[in-house]
Amino acid sequence: MNYFLGLLKNLDKKIILIIGLLATISLVIIYSVTYPDGFVLNSSLRDIIIQALAYVLGGICAIIILMIDYKSYSNFEKFLYIGSILVLLTVYIPGLGYEQYGARSWIRIPGVTTLQPSEFVKLSFAILMAMYLSKNRDSLDTFKGIFMAFLYGAPFIIIVVKEDLGSAIVYCAMWALMVFYAGIDYKLLLKLFLAFCACVPVMFLVMADHQKDRILAFLHPNDLTLPGNYHVWMSKIAIGSGGLFGKGLFNGTQKELDFLPVQKSDFIFSVICEELGLIGGLVVILLFTALLYRFAVIARDAIDLYGALIVIGLIGMFGFQIFENIAMTMGIMPVTGITLPFLSYGGSAILSNMAAVGLILCVGIRSKQINF
Repeated sequence: MNYFLGLLKNLDKKIILIIGLLATISLVIIYSVTYPDGFVLNSSLRDIIIQALAYVLGGICAIIILMIDYKSYSNFEKFLYIGSILVLLTVYIPGLGYEQYGARSWIRIPGVTTLQPSEFVKLSFAILMAMYLSKNRDSLDTFKGIFMAFLYGAPFIIIVVKEDLGSAIVYCAMWALMVFYAGIDYKLLLKLFLAFCACVPVMFLVMADHQKDRILAFLHPNDLTLPGNYHVWMSKIAIGSGGLFGKGLFNGTQKELDFLPVQKSDFIFSVICEELGLIGGLVVILLFTALLYRFAVIARDAIDLYGALIVIGLIGMFGFQIFENIAMTMGIMPVTGITLPFLSYGGSAILSNMAAVGLILCVGIRSKQINF
């Protein structure tokens, strides 16, 4: 216990502070969305309680993860790999997995809650890829080495992409950033990028219909008959109408009149900008920037490549999700259903995000001298 308490003295308190601020903003904006005195009268405190509970449970998960030395995960590589694949496949079990928002990426636990397995497997994916790349770093300057690294992560991406393109892209972003950090040859990286671009038309042909619709909607933003475009238009109106200082908390008209869709999760940033204006939106972006910077500092100071790669993978996860969600609300990225970390409503996402922070802090506290 004394050893763990000594480790806790190395905890990055700035990260804890930023997470606390984001959690507060999340609860306030969710309350604004469900505010009972607005035009939409079907609201309650249930969502706020669930979100707060998710943060509490997520905090407990983070503390448990902090207590476990991340190096010990390497002893369970095969179990983690197979177990993660099986967890992803649970969405195909009849009566357990179900479809929501056009994607069969959820499981329903009767009488308890719903969970999105891909959210939790992102953590094990970062750990597993970090294990592989730290052991095979010298092979990354050859096409064979990169291809083998891709094959190692491919089962996760293939399983997820069939039903949830957004989550699959997050996995790809994590993989790409980790491989880049591990030391891929730049010329080889350029060749792989060109090969990927050449494969895009083929990839489009094999996508599910709802995935094709979202891509087409992004390419034709003025066609409001295409799925998602109406939502983006309403989002842009909400963001623009907020002006510099916003309409005031609880006073967003796009939100209150229910023109803005999925207000608690996918488009929560639009609510922030409508009610708190450009200033509120910038504050959120600055908090995220500071958070990613603190994560990068931990990656830089990690005592081994394995720990650094874990953090880099999770930076890729958070960074892409933040960029994609905010850009999506402005119409400069396709609508994918990716939520905004720490702000969007959703128990699975909050638990996963908090666990990821716990894993990053775990690397951080074990990278410094222990003071008793």
